[in-house]
Amino acid sequence: MGFEVVDGYLLGRDVAKADVVAALLVSRSDLPAAAPFYRALEAVGARAADEAFIALRLVLAGHAPGDDAVRRLRAYAQLARASATDDPSAVDAVRRRERAELGSLADLPASSKAERADLHRAVVSAYAGTLADGATGERNAQRDSLR
Repeated sequence: MGFEVVDGYLLGRDVAKADVVAALLVSRSDLPAAAPFYRALEAVGARAADEAFIALRLVLAGHAPGDDAVRRLRAYAQLARASATDDPSAVDAVRRRERAELGSLADLPASSKAERADLHRAVVSAYAGTLADGATGERNAQRDSLR
């Protein structure tokens, strides 16, 4: 399903956006709710907003791509990227800006490199946990891809 590539991109691995689009289009899900996302990705390609990837991930995990869930996963992705690059100022900026969406993750220590690595693991776990609560069998594949 291209989970590894999209999750890697969203969580701060060095993955090009064009590779995310290509992976998603090559290994499409048969879920009817995913079809509009694939059509949109075909139309806009790498210009797709990260929110489109997030909404598609929610659909593939058996969730409705509601605004609250997309905002929460977007906040997780932003914090994961900042902590993955070990950028203290970016971590602090995301935590201030997205405090409501991040919940207790916003309060984890991040002063040292080791604390930012711990924060990254916690964010990845929260991201995976959010997706793992879905209702489809595909959730097991995406959960395994995050480990």
